[in-house]
Amino acid sequence: MRLTAQTPLPPSVRAPGYDRSAQTAGIVHIGIGAFHRAHQAVYTDDAMAAGDAGWGIIGVSLRSGDVAAQLNPQDGLYTVATRSATGSELRMIGVVQRVLVASENPQAVIDAIAAPTTHIVSFTVTEKGYLRRADGSLDLDAARGPASLYRFVAAGLAARKAGGRGGVTLLSCDNLAGNGGVLRRLMREYLAACHPDLPAWFDSECRCPATMIDRIVPGTTDAARAAVEAVFGARDEGTVATESFSQWVIEDDFAGPRPRWEDVGAELVADVAPYETAKLRMLNGAHSALAYIGLGQGHEFVHQAIADPEIRLLIERLMLGEAAPTIAALPGQDLTAYAGALLDRFANPALHHRLIQIAMDGSQKIPQRWLETLAWHQARGQRCPSLEAAIAAWIAFLRSDHPIDDPLADRLRDAAAGPDAMERLFGEGGLIASEWRPGT
Repeated sequence: MRLTAQTPLPPSVRAPGYDRSAQTAGIVHIGIGAFHRAHQAVYTDDAMAAGDAGWGIIGVSLRSGDVAAQLNPQDGLYTVATRSATGSELRMIGVVQRVLVASENPQAVIDAIAAPTTHIVSFTVTEKGYLRRADGSLDLDAARGPASLYRFVAAGLAARKAGGRGGVTLLSCDNLAGNGGVLRRLMREYLAACHPDLPAWFDSECRCPATMIDRIVPGTTDAARAAVEAVFGARDEGTVATESFSQWVIEDDFAGPRPRWEDVGAELVADVAPYETAKLRMLNGAHSALAYIGLGQGHEFVHQAIADPEIRLLIERLMLGEAAPTIAALPGQDLTAYAGALLDRFANPALHHRLIQIAMDGSQKIPQRWLETLAWHQARGQRCPSLEAAIAAWIAFLRSDHPIDDPLADRLRDAAAGPDAMERLFGEGGLIASEWRPGT
């Protein structure tokens, strides 16, 4: 039996604190994977429970129908299991109204973006979903493809303009440096090429604020679903598991109405950059290093890798000795305390965060996670032993029998195979675009 709106919830499970049937959809979210459901959707659910209204979410999957198959038969409901060493807490999230699969019903996605009730279009499509070339420009050929976010957003914006409706806020929630500015620039490139009547309207009517998002969300396992089923007596195929920590920092620059996320824990600020840089270079940089070094040492999970004394020492040095000096911290932004908190989070034995999950898409992640730190130190004549070890571990990973889930997988294996791997990956004309070059 599947979970539905009619499934009685046990007293131990927190239910949505509002009338779901009275809510309109104010947000279209593209890339409705586990992270969105454990992060932005939870903040929005909390905001509506605190009295906000009209912020239901229409989820969009650009390619796969998996999430639609999980959530639509369940009336959009799903469980968030918050796990720590002391136990697990369950809550039901009610903010998702339905999930559209763009490849199956493209017009429904365009109509949702164009709807007068829609004020925000948000994104968690991962770094590779932005379809950038090595020089950072938009890959127009890919962006014209059937699974491109730009294609759907542009069509929705065109319909809004034609209907005399205002613009929307485009809210990137992906791990990109300056994600709001990147999205704005790439969106304008697409509009200039494919909808030349829209760029000026886009500039005046739409906003693309920067964000920093932080919560560890492992892939959901059958064991996690079984644990929820044991409590509910019904199967929740949309279950997500996560940690208790959650952070969301958002640039306060919106085109129109928005949920009162700041009342439920989000931070609305003028400048996201110091938070974003710390997260990318310390948390994400350490995570990628843990993935490749940990896999090389035979570990499967993050908590196992960080429990290895040699790896822990290397990660501490990466965060505090290499990444932290490159960050222009705000007053009160304690990077030493931040590193300590990250180590504690990595050590959470209840999450079972697989290293191979973090290892995916290395070509898209490594430039902002590692290479900007390396470039900063290189400019000062300094080396970064921990990051150099991480790069060596990544190359060893590319040469190993591990599956490589990366848009450049075949080219990466080829580049890593020979004795000139460093030059072919990071040198002039190499696969990984960055200011940094090997050979300090």
